[in-house]
Amino acid sequence: MNLSRYLMVTLTPLVLSVFTPFAWASADDCQFNLSQPVLDYGLMNRTIRPDSAPERNLGERHLSLNLSCSAPIDMSLFYRAMASTANRFHFAERGTYQVRIRDAVLDGQSVEIGLIAGVGQAPAHTASTLIWRPDHGIVPVKAGVPSQGRSFSAQLEVTAWVQEQGMQVRDAVTWEALGVFDAVAAGRSREATLRARFAPAACEPVLSNGGVVDFGRLSKSDLNADKSTRLPPRSLTLRVGCDAPTSFALIMHDNRSGSATVNSEIYYGLGMDSQNNKIGLYSLNFDPADANADNFARLYRTDSTTGGTAWSTSSASPIPIGQKSYLGFTANAGSSAGPVMIQNLSTTVTVDAVIAPTNSLDISSAINLDGAGTIEIIYL
Repeated sequence: MNLSRYLMVTLTPLVLSVFTPFAWASADDCQFNLSQPVLDYGLMNRTIRPDSAPERNLGERHLSLNLSCSAPIDMSLFYRAMASTANRFHFAERGTYQVRIRDAVLDGQSVEIGLIAGVGQAPAHTASTLIWRPDHGIVPVKAGVPSQGRSFSAQLEVTAWVQEQGMQVRDAVTWEALGVFDAVAAGRSREATLRARFAPAACEPVLSNGGVVDFGRLSKSDLNADKSTRLPPRSLTLRVGCDAPTSFALIMHDNRSGSATVNSEIYYGLGMDSQNNKIGLYSLNFDPADANADNFARLYRTDSTTGGTAWSTSSASPIPIGQKSYLGFTANAGSSAGPVMIQNLSTTVTVDAVIAPTNSLDISSAINLDGAGTIEIIYL
């Protein structure tokens, strides 16, 4: 017997129509460019160990913007994107990002930057470096006064964060958030996309002896003619190693589906004899007393028949692994919170096999026990 082991934010165009003393220009008179329309934070997984903080810094990305016109105009710019906090924008389900602007240059001269709530308004704050707040714009400032010009450029630092729970994905996922830089007076706008990809933690199950369980050679006299024969149990060691602490569960797949002599999710088939008779069945049993993981003092088993929606009260009693029920481990007795996060698990797996009565089998020739199954890890 062989056991093998976008969020895409949609922005509605916003047209501002207010009286302002600043000059405006037609779109044909201006050019507005971003150095990088896509800011990619790369692939994230939990090989990077969690910080003590509740959120993970995904890193900083840089881009530059440049607005140039044939005649002096109001150079104020607005960034349109979904707000998350007073200083951050929304990035998918559990993420945020912040835009910092610096190194502003107007018509070849370094200038400060003013933070404005609307076109033509006085800056609420002026500095050489500013955090670009949601629902606000920026304007070049000379000697404390917003200034017009023909060309304006600045550097942007875009830092993104994700809550630690956001890293715990079951399937690969890509986050995207769209923002629009709007040069209102110039009649120009440019889109910028933030992107981050998240991969689930990788766990690898390994069975001792290559997953092979050998019950040896049996003779007819070792078996019962009119009732099933239970064979002496055999044991394997299952080890699960993950690249980071991970919440997971186990299920079993029967690679000889339909050959078990009892129809139950905890029994697996031993194949068919030469006359297509069912040879018997086997089960795989886990005893929490024989399991250990990481630095936990001891483990308890918990299972779910609802695909991980709800979990049984954890117990110290042994349990067979099923084809539909999730089997997990927790360090908390009497808990229904589900499996704890584990990086390295080692547990004994006891294989119990039962042979059908020989009077239901063709024993005129040798019969090979031909059970095969696969233990699968389910990421929670």
